Amino acid sequence: MNLDHVFVCGHPALDFAATLRARRSLRFEMFATPDRLDAWYVESGIVDFVAPSRPSDVERAKAVREAVYELITARRLGEAFGDPALEVLNGAARKPAAAPQLTRAGRRTDATSQEALSAVARQAVELLSGPDVPLLKECGNPECTRVYIDRSRGMRRHWCGMESCGNKIKAAAYRARKKSAPATADR
Repeated sequence: MNLDHVFVCGHPALDFAATLRARRSLRFEMFATPDRLDAWYVESGIVDFVAPSRPSDVERAKAVREAVYELITARRLGEAFGDPALEVLNGAARKPAAAPQLTRAGRRTDATSQEALSAVARQAVELLSGPDVPLLKECGNPECTRVYIDRSRGMRRHWCGMESCGNKIKAAAYRARKKSAPATADR
């Protein structure tokens, strides 16, 4: 499995929820170590620098991630939010978030792991209470469980991303069609 963090969902909270890949089958954990969590915070653009996380920070981030995923799924399906997931998300969002600073070189945000997690939780709150809720869709790849924002014309997008899922499914469908097509005789 690819260890690179992927940002194809259209929103940091959705990309955060997607860090447990293939939830229905392989369940591949992207936050296996504190440094992988720190890398996600920086690569996502949430912060420019994060103080090294500890294993307890990873466990807290996973709990928030699972709450975010549960709430996104409920919102997408038009179901009521579960109280435990709401409490986990809101508890993280209530913590102080990192404050951006203006430097001679421009904007910079340094954070602790807790401050970075609070920023993600706040973004999830904004997403789940905002205008993009009707645009939330789950990837059409049966093995992928990413939810993305579909801003395509006519809301016709089927995949979280063409490189990550769309090309794989289209290539598999092509191979299946070629395999089942009758062979034509040479004349």
